[in-house]
Amino acid sequence: MRSISVLGCGLMGAGIAQVCATAGYPTLVRDVDQAALARGRASIEKSLGKLVEKAKLSPADRDAALSRLRFTTDLAALRDSDLVLEAVTEDLALKNQLWTALDALCPPGTIFASNTSSIPIHAMAAATRRPDRFVGLHFFNPVPLMPLVEVVRPAAASRETFDRSLAFAKSLGKETVVAKDAPGFIVNLLLVPYLLDAVRALEHGVATVTDIDSAMRLGCGYPMGPFTLLDVVGIDTTVRISEIMFSEYQDPRYAAPPLLHRMVARGSYGRKSGKGFYDYSADPPVPAALP
Repeated sequence: MRSISVLGCGLMGAGIAQVCATAGYPTLVRDVDQAALARGRASIEKSLGKLVEKAKLSPADRDAALSRLRFTTDLAALRDSDLVLEAVTEDLALKNQLWTALDALCPPGTIFASNTSSIPIHAMAAATRRPDRFVGLHFFNPVPLMPLVEVVRPAAASRETFDRSLAFAKSLGKETVVAKDAPGFIVNLLLVPYLLDAVRALEHGVATVTDIDSAMRLGCGYPMGPFTLLDVVGIDTTVRISEIMFSEYQDPRYAAPPLLHRMVARGSYGRKSGKGFYDYSADPPVPAALP
């Protein structure tokens, strides 16, 4: 891999671009407008700055990483990439619209990879003429700090594509696991029912938000409780993931509880909106009033 393009400059896209650039790859980041790119670049600069403050990255390495980053709104600018890594909203129609356009732009050797957390990779590969060069590379939030990448190999992906993609993920300093191409892969297949069960427990009055969070942290040794994690992941993102997985498996464990739908309708998405199960206008955050 000599040149990497990241499609999407939101929370995940910016994090992926950062780790690629820090690992030495010239990285082009594309989003729909300059405002989105400016937010993404600011996020990357802030993240790199924190790593420098904690002595986990030298100022020279920070500057070198920033120098490897380029930003564009032009989809056609991605045509010369060795790898295009997509990190846009969990919307299959949107993803496939972009993949179809990129398939016509990029040369046959370009590998396509999606950071989707729940959509089967073959459902995107089918929108292109290169299903043998299409894989899943699922990073975790926050990308610069989380060590794992799930490498998803669809049945149609060639051995060469899989091996190069696996080697690329490892070159970023990540630990890798290999997952079957099925909705949710490994982590979300197990994590989503746990998070939704926590919401159901809250709905049934088993305990409060803070007590459920404390119970799972102190009783199970988890680094954060389920409601803190839901706020980090995003309530809206969790609902989209659960809908995709419920549609595939028809298992009630993957059906989002009514409370989550009410929170999304109200705009309570978690940390990114300032309020979810906790209100982040306070320091430290306090439990929020729920709809």
